[in-house]
Amino acid sequence: MSAAAVLARASRGATCHAGALSGFRSQDTVVRRIPALSALARYYASKSFPSHNVISMPALSPTMTAGNIGTWQKKPGDSLAPGDVLVEIETDKAQMDFEFQDEGFLAKILKDSGEKDVAVGNPIAVMVEEEGDVAAFEEFTVDDAGGNKSTEKKEEAQKEGGQEALDSTEPPSEDTGTAPAKEEAPKPQAQESESSGERLQTSLDRESGVSPAAKKLALEKGVPVSQIKGSGPGGRVTKQDVEKYKPSAPAAAPSAGGVPAGAPTYEDIPASSMRKTIAARLTQSMNQNPHYFVASSVSVSKLLKLRQALNSAADGKYKLSVNDFMIKAVAAAARKVPAANSSWREESSGVVVRQHNNVDVSVAVATPIGLMTPIVKNVNGSGLESISAQIKDLGKRARDGKLKPEEYQGGTITISNMGMNEAIDRFTAVINPPQACIVAVGAVKKVAIPKEMEDGSESGVEWDEQIVLTGSFDHKVVDGAVGGEYMRELKNVIENPLGLML
Repeated sequence: MSAAAVLARASRGATCHAGALSGFRSQDTVVRRIPALSALARYYASKSFPSHNVISMPALSPTMTAGNIGTWQKKPGDSLAPGDVLVEIETDKAQMDFEFQDEGFLAKILKDSGEKDVAVGNPIAVMVEEEGDVAAFEEFTVDDAGGNKSTEKKEEAQKEGGQEALDSTEPPSEDTGTAPAKEEAPKPQAQESESSGERLQTSLDRESGVSPAAKKLALEKGVPVSQIKGSGPGGRVTKQDVEKYKPSAPAAAPSAGGVPAGAPTYEDIPASSMRKTIAARLTQSMNQNPHYFVASSVSVSKLLKLRQALNSAADGKYKLSVNDFMIKAVAAAARKVPAANSSWREESSGVVVRQHNNVDVSVAVATPIGLMTPIVKNVNGSGLESISAQIKDLGKRARDGKLKPEEYQGGTITISNMGMNEAIDRFTAVINPPQACIVAVGAVKKVAIPKEMEDGSESGVEWDEQIVLTGSFDHKVVDGAVGGEYMRELKNVIENPLGLML
């Protein structure tokens, strides 16, 4: 059959249509999908299925290239409606719900729960418009949906790679269908030992350096003769040598909670998509952003008294934390020193330093799957009560993996507070690119300071509650003197907290 005839016949037999579904890849007509006759043959040989739409792995964030399949909320045969949660997907940042945006019926699940690193655009399920068509897709496979993108690209690369494949520094995986056959080494042949023809010797004869009495005593006491230095003629081990033998001190036995003998001494834990993203971004930040650090000891005695007074007057409506005040203070200082509220941008038109008008504070939150930075937006236009409510809501949803991409992507400056851990006096944080500043907050400590009398003289000491703030700055954007100016303004705002109420 000619290629033209095959094309014409395949075009008439194509039954799939391209649905306008947000986040889905429709099964398109054969003519649009065919780059070569090999692809045409695959579609021509496929089974005939009723009209359907292939649901693809969506890109739930701008940086997402692959995701892990979580729990399916629908099963084959279930109806689908706009707003229904189809499946949970773990992106490079969080666990997110994939909400469906069309009506139909789920006909087939192509990627089971637990599937890892499913590339964006790869088929994950099939939807039909008529409930009666569901049964026809029981034997439907990923290949019937067009196959996985990554697999197709890999096959093309192997066909066209030529010398590139030969020059690869890593051996081919034996698990892939395109891997070359493994050349097995010839099995060793059994060999019969050769006899010297001499008379067999007893163990005593073979160990001529040990007297028979010493040998017998060593066997009775369990003493290793090979570790004894003989004192007899010619270095012969005597009975007295065995009696004088003292074994070396045994290694300390493991504690009751230690690793049992023979058990593995480590455990390899697969890195999650989010952990890989964190590793890549922080490595990029340290390599590309010239960090410098400025630390300052700040009195928080007045701030703590103000916090206590406001919480007492709240009548249970809100409960302000020290972190709420810190977020507000970081934003207030950023308005006075705008360079700290800037970012380094490499645009197509050139490199620019973008100075932001609003202060959107990214707040570092520890979650079970890694560090996230939800954003409290327009902090300068928000009161302490509003900031407190926002950070409680964002923190809870961050730990539950329910944040939307726009709630953790962006921000103009970051704060990382480890003050809840009393063991932390101070620490330095890694800049969150493309931002130019992050403020690290340590724990509150009581510090003895000179007590000033009314006449200006000093008499004894008094206790002051202080914290150490450490600013990390990108020297590409913020010069050292400017970073120092920002820390001075931040110290002044915190030590005079009534200004935060204005």
